Amino acid sequence: MVKKPVALPSGVSAAMSGQTIEVKGPKGSRSFTASDDVTMTIDESSVSVTPRGNSKRARQQWGMSRTMVANLVTGVTSGFKKELEIKGVGYRAQLQGKVLKLNLGLSHDVDFQVPDGVTVTVPKQTEIIVEGEDQQLVGQVAANIREWRRPEPYKGKGIMYKGEYIFRKEGKKK
Repeated sequence: MVKKPVALPSGVSAAMSGQTIEVKGPKGSRSFTASDDVTMTIDESSVSVTPRGNSKRARQQWGMSRTMVANLVTGVTSGFKKELEIKGVGYRAQLQGKVLKLNLGLSHDVDFQVPDGVTVTVPKQTEIIVEGEDQQLVGQVAANIREWRRPEPYKGKGIMYKGEYIFRKEGKKK
């Protein structure tokens, strides 16, 4: 039983110590500790993950561990990116240092502190780009920003992911 091995592109190196794999690349280094249910082996240009045994837990950890290693490699080579867009009259965003200032029609401006390991850029007042090498952190920061004003179904106002479809509802009829 072998899943497709994770290829290591040129400029990326991997090192094992016990059940922990550390991947180094042009954008930094990331590490992941696998459970004891899987075995990881590093070849010259790939990382293979195989289960120890045939139990349900071992097979679950096998797929998850392989995906985590693939995400480490993607993170240190190209990184992860989430794009948000803001829709609504007067809704806008601007970046001041490590603080994202959001005007979202509330009685106050929202000051969102950008965590370490993530870069936020605002190319336009209605666009926010969240980038980083950790997929989970990038997604969580984007979700936290979106949580301030989720898109509503009647007018479609709010912060949404780029390309996200908002199911629109019809208002009351007289």
